[in-house]
Amino acid sequence: MNPIQAPTLEMNFLLQQVFDAGNVWQKLPAIAELLDLETASAILEEGSRFCSEQIQPLNQRGDAQGVGFDGIQVTTPAGYPEVFRQYAAGGWVGLCGEPEFGGMGMPKMLGVLLDEMGYSASNAFTLYGALTAGAALCIHAHGSEALKALYLPKLYSGEWAGAMDMTEPQAGSDLRNIATRAEPQADGSYRINGSKMFITGGDHDLTSNVIHLVLAKIQGSDGISLFLVPKFKVNAAGDIGDANGVTVGAIEHKMGLKGSATCVMNYDDAEGYLIGRANRGLICMFTMMNYERLSIGIQGLGSAQCAYQMATAYAKERLQGLAAGGSPTGAKADPLVVHGDVRRMLMSIRALTEAGRALAMMTGMQLDGAKYAATESEKQQASKFAALLTPVAKAFLSDRGFDACVTAQQVFGGHGYISETGIEQLVRDTRIAQIYEGTNGIQAIDFLGRKLAGDNLATVTEFFGLLQQQQQSCAPIFVKEQQQLQQLQQQFLDVIAAVNQQKHDNPALINAVAVDALDAFGYLLYGHFWLMMADRALKATELPAAFVSGKQQLCHYYFAKQLPKVAMHLAAVAAGDDTVMQPVSDWF
Repeated sequence: MNPIQAPTLEMNFLLQQVFDAGNVWQKLPAIAELLDLETASAILEEGSRFCSEQIQPLNQRGDAQGVGFDGIQVTTPAGYPEVFRQYAAGGWVGLCGEPEFGGMGMPKMLGVLLDEMGYSASNAFTLYGALTAGAALCIHAHGSEALKALYLPKLYSGEWAGAMDMTEPQAGSDLRNIATRAEPQADGSYRINGSKMFITGGDHDLTSNVIHLVLAKIQGSDGISLFLVPKFKVNAAGDIGDANGVTVGAIEHKMGLKGSATCVMNYDDAEGYLIGRANRGLICMFTMMNYERLSIGIQGLGSAQCAYQMATAYAKERLQGLAAGGSPTGAKADPLVVHGDVRRMLMSIRALTEAGRALAMMTGMQLDGAKYAATESEKQQASKFAALLTPVAKAFLSDRGFDACVTAQQVFGGHGYISETGIEQLVRDTRIAQIYEGTNGIQAIDFLGRKLAGDNLATVTEFFGLLQQQQQSCAPIFVKEQQQLQQLQQQFLDVIAAVNQQKHDNPALINAVAVDALDAFGYLLYGHFWLMMADRALKATELPAAFVSGKQQLCHYYFAKQLPKVAMHLAAVAAGDDTVMQPVSDWF
């Protein structure tokens, strides 16, 4: 497989021309003193180099070897420990971590681009660092000062890793039925007993300790609390001590992500420490989950970018058939890329991937505003927009990312079904992104039920107003696209308003139409991004001519071939839930 090169020109274009990141960061005091566009560009280049030279070579080998388990210790594929040590030494685990505890303090708006690079290089490897960064974020947001001082420096440095332990055999998405228990001790700690399953990075040989964030019920309570439970006990000086009753029951045998250790974890009188308030564990965990859901959406995005590069290279090299009307060179066979259907597939992947990158960055920008904005009102607005965008970023990016991988596999034809080309691994690895961290159906229900109907469309109406303000600055040649978007935005609001009016009288409605509502919003939002990218590329003065013309062409393609899907999905929402809910359960 050819080395995947991160699209740093695209990334810098989005930072500089589309999102005006330099000015955005100047308004965030905690970021302004650490970062400028030149530094950001240098970080992107170094990240691209490390991912292509160090991480990507592990990808197919790691898939073939998988993780090992001897009944006691989980081992990662050959090369993983060495590269992870280099990854940690480069500061990549703590890229967006708090500087006071050894993190680099970079904004998530930049971090999403490095996440994409990692997932493009190797989904399985990148998950270890992503879970560690998420665990650190949760500890920083809700842990005591003592816990933060003891654990965050080792997590940011990559000396220790983190894991999120929620799921149990009888409790997947519905966590009310978890059975893991926590018994209070006289010294303020807790004894944790129970089992968890599907724990990504639950155990491995990359670090000397694994710090588990475990959901459990305190003895005598039905509320859910969150506990920090290290694999090995840690003393006040930060030194590792005895084993802590945290063991691996088994490793899961999976469709993909063979190099990622997915474990059954057992806790036998394990020593744990409460994070946040008792019975408020889900609130604490969802601080981490919002960032993790964005990260998993970016898993789909990174896979799509990788799939596009692989399929494009193959389509240019593979000779098959003659161009319509005859070969322009008089050859006996032309490369696949001359054929209209192959171009349709490649352009669809590229159009959705480039707009998806903008969605990831916009979500990261709102998370940064919620955390760092100068005024409370700015923080509140950013928090609302981040909450609105998070389920879309997770579901729409991972759905379209998996679609991209399958489409790219189709470009390869029969060669896409064999392991040597690497594209079938990408399909397998990416499929889980639609399932874990909350299935995409659940994301859609959250989006429609809570984020849209939850405040009677106030946030989404305000958000569309922001988009229309941005569109007003576009060049006159884009007036047709601007009008098309605004008409669709109003149509979206009208259809969702009708759902909102029926939500109390028809309680099954939101559940039945939620996925179509989210998809309509996603395709509509991508239309906005394509308008902005085409306009900003046209106005830029230092971009290559081919880059500018390419943006115009892809914008036209998106508006002609992809944006019409908004109306299709809205029609499905407007059709209601009668046809879905009418059959009795025994019919299935």
